[in-house]
Formats: sequence, C-alpha cells, structure tokens
Amino acid sequence: MAAAVASLYRRVLPSPPAVDFASPEGKRLFAEALAAGTMEGFFPLVSCFQTQSEPAFCGLASLAVVLNALSIDPGRRWKGPWRWFDESMLDCCEPLDKVKAEGITFGKVACLARCSGANVQSFRANRATIDDLRRHLVRCVSSQDCHLIASYHRQAFKQTGTGHFSPIGGYHAGQDMALILDVARFKYPPHWVPLQLLWEAMNMTDDSTGLLRGFMLISRKTAAPSSLYTVSCRDENWKSMAKYCAEDLPNLLKGENLDNVQTLLSRLIESLPAEAEALIKWVVEVRRKEEGGPSLSKEEKERLFLKENVLQQVRDTRLFAIVHDQQNANNPCCNCSSLSEEDSLTRIAAAVCCQGAAMLSGNLVSRHGFCCKETCLNCIQANGDGLKTVISASVVSEGNEQGVDMLLPMSSPSASSCNSNLKNNVIKYPSSADVLTVLLLALHPSTWLGIKDEKLKAELQTLVSTDNLPDDLKREILHLRRQLYYLKACKEKEEFEDDDLPSPK
Repeated sequence: MAAAVASLYRRVLPSPPAVDFASPEGKRLFAEALAAGTMEGFFPLVSCFQTQSEPAFCGLASLAVVLNALSIDPGRRWKGPWRWFDESMLDCCEPLDKVKAEGITFGKVACLARCSGANVQSFRANRATIDDLRRHLVRCVSSQDCHLIASYHRQAFKQTGTGHFSPIGGYHAGQDMALILDVARFKYPPHWVPLQLLWEAMNMTDDSTGLLRGFMLISRKTAAPSSLYTVSCRDENWKSMAKYCAEDLPNLLKGENLDNVQTLLSRLIESLPAEAEALIKWVVEVRRKEEGGPSLSKEEKERLFLKENVLQQVRDTRLFAIVHDQQNANNPCCNCSSLSEEDSLTRIAAAVCCQGAAMLSGNLVSRHGFCCKETCLNCIQANGDGLKTVISASVVSEGNEQGVDMLLPMSSPSASSCNSNLKNNVIKYPSSADVLTVLLLALHPSTWLGIKDEKLKAELQTLVSTDNLPDDLKREILHLRRQLYYLKACKEKEEFEDDDLPSPK
C-alpha cells in the first residue's frame, strides 16, 4: 500500500529578512513608496497577476503577467474569442513538457519574451552591478511601460526551494527594498526584501547551465521594425528551420562537387525543410472591408510605398535573379504566367485573404478553418501617388462571413477592377523566390565559411553581402539577421547573452 503524500497549505514566510506585503510594516513600505512614485509599475502588474499553474512554471507565469501588464497583444486566441497571454501559449522556445519537468532557464525566458513581441534587455549578475540593478529597477517601477523580472535563488531569503522567477512590483528608496510579486502564491505571499539580498540571490549559479542568474527588463516595442518581412516562430516549422540553419546548411556547404553558385543553390533548395517559407513571412496590411468603397489613409500609402521599395530592391539584386531561375529550374511549372511569377496570384490572393481574416479574428495559429468565397482585385488612385492594389474578399469561417481588404504593393497601372483572372495582372507581391532571397541575405556571413572552393566562396559572399544594398533593404535584412540569430541560439545552445548577438553591420 502506497504511503500517503503529505500536503501543504503555504509556507511561513521567513521574516526577517522578508517583510510580508500585507503586514503593517509591508503596508507602510507600500504607502511610502507610492508617495515617492516608485510603485507605478505595481498597478498594471497586479491587475494581470496570476499564480503559476505548475510548480516549475515560475518563469512562464512571470512572463505572462508582464506581457499582459504591458498590453501586448499575443495575436492568437487563448480561449473562446479572447486573446490573452497564458503559460500554455509560451512554448516556442522550449517544450512545455520539458519546462514542467525541469523548469526553464534565464536565457529561454528572455527568448520567449522576444518571440512574444516584447523588447528585452537581459543582465546576468556577472555583467552588471547592484547599482545597475537599482538604476534599472527605479526606472521600471516609476513607469508603466517597463517591468523587471528577477531570476534568483530562494536560499538568500531563507526560503525553501532553489531557483525562482518573479516580477518586481515596487521599490522603497529610503530602506532600499524591492517588492517581489511571488508568482508561487500558493507558497509565499508578495514580500519586500533588501535589494542587497536580492542582488546576492541573483549572484548564485544555476546548476543546469553553470551560469549566474540575473534580471531582465521587458518593455513594449515602440514600432514594428519590419516593413515587409519578419521572422515567425509561432509555427512548429521554426524548429526545423533553426536546425537547418545551424546544422544542416553548414554541413551541406562542406560537401564535394560544389563548384558554382547554381549547383550550390540547387542543393540548398532541394534540402529545404517542408514549408520553409513560413519562417520568413511578409508583413501584410489588413483591414475590414469598407462599405463605402476602398480608400487609403496617408499612413497606409506610406507603408505601401516602403513595402514596394523593399520588394523592388530585393528583385533588383543579382542573387534574386539566380534564385528565381534556379527555383524554376528545380520546380518547372506549366502554369507560370508570362511574367515568370512562380506563384499563382489567384491562389496567393485567396490564401492571403484567409490570413487577413485570421488576423482580424485573432486566430493566427491556423487559418485552415477559413474559406475564401470570392476574391476581387481593385486598383485605387491614391491622390497623385499612383495606383495601389487592394485584394478584397469574402471569407467564411464557422458559417460567418466577413469582408477583408488586403493591401499590396503594385507595379503597373494596367490592372482592372474585379478581374477574376488575377494572375494576368502585373502585381508585385512577395513570392517564394523573394522569401528565399531574403533568407540567404539574412544568414550570418560566417555561414558561408565552410565552402571548400575558394572561388565559389568569394562569389557567394559577394552575392549575399549587405555592403552595397539600398538603405531600406539593408535595414530589413539586418533586422531579420538578428531575429534568425535568436532562433539559432535557442536551438544551438542552452544559454546565450545579448552581447553575443551579431552587430548590425
């Protein structure tokens, strides 16, 4: 007969050194810090606060609280129609089963925050000082647009357990104390601790990585850095692509009988994982269809102009011409239009409009439940800025129909309105050749060092060099390169530092 497992209802908070938030002393510290202006971050955090749902989910719960406190839209549903960050959605950098069994490391929490759309600055204890911690903490708790998550060892506070994550909700300058909003609410209540002790708790080693703990600052992105292309790690395919970029591609480049660019690209295309294009997605402009007819705002026109420039700059590169020709050689298609667009715009229009409907509904995980009932091409005279393209569609999902407008860059004024044969119109949209070209440009320059043929290596390095790219495209490529590095680092090693990231050059 199995012995009964003892149960626990909370722990007694060791005090000192901690001060219970709800005690008279804790209330006094709160009131004084509130009056001093160093409790501003507390209110959005407590409005979204939650208890970790698993004993090892402290990192996930801390991040979910902070992301919701920053009002970052996850872009996908949690339950029902609601878009909301939950621990169960934070699975792109580490499988949830593994986190449940082993917990999560400092680097993976930072990776998850970036993948979820936040800005992240991470500081390990050996790369910062207590004065740095105090300065950053004061900045975060004095505003509502930045929050600090601490990674620390409970031993410093005489608490049971080992490594832990929690957001910091406030700071009392007079007594130099920080308010830990412990996400293990079943164990300990929120509590004030001396900042010196918190710093010492961060200076303890995580046995799973051999690295010190630390703290990270999480904030909203002020603007989307991508104009046309971005990296997506919400789909499972990013893991196979990260492996491909980190392991498979370097091994392929070391192969024999690679003596020209065409042969190399042919092998590269043949070895790409299925649905590799989904890793780099083009940033679409989507809106609900307007009853009064299509019209473009000044902001929409400016974004489309920039997208068109970037798209044209990609296609002006010599690399695109080679990739395009090689891709068609590898996959000849009798349905290609006279414009050599390898993708049927009719198919693209339907898929993109379903993507738009999914975006508007908040269901970005899958658009398979959407059916495009009708597509229609409109060309709009944009107040002297030339013609712009709008693909309008009626999309049906679960019996509900909605009108969607997708705005595209366009290269010709000859397109007619509501033409059912869309592929006969001269439309510019990101195709698979564009995506593959920007992927090759965005790979880190060290990727190509394994090529044995020195002449081929030099030729390819010239093709993928960002030195002579136009400024708009260069910014796009360098941003993609940084995003790809995060994915590669998450796949390749357990932990990495912000300082390890490639410089934007």
